Amino acid sequence: MTQNTSEILIPVIERLNRIEKILKQSDTPNLMTIKDLVAYTRLSEATIRRALMRGTLKPFKEDGKKLFRKSDVDVWLKG
Repeated sequence: MTQNTSEILIPVIERLNRIEKILKQSDTPNLMTIKDLVAYTRLSEATIRRALMRGTLKPFKEDGKKLFRKSDVDVWLKG
């Protein structure tokens, strides 16, 4: 790698590291599992599963897992 390339990449890597640190410090993940939802909403797992069956709460699948976006959950909670 040339000196110029290193000089360009070092600040980019440092900035990415800062961004990653900020994202890890978030109290609530942007993507949640059902267990995360139970903790976040303080609703029972049965209540959340009923909402899934009724279609009022819609997950998306990633790598075969049902995940929920925090923004979608917040909208669902507001009714």
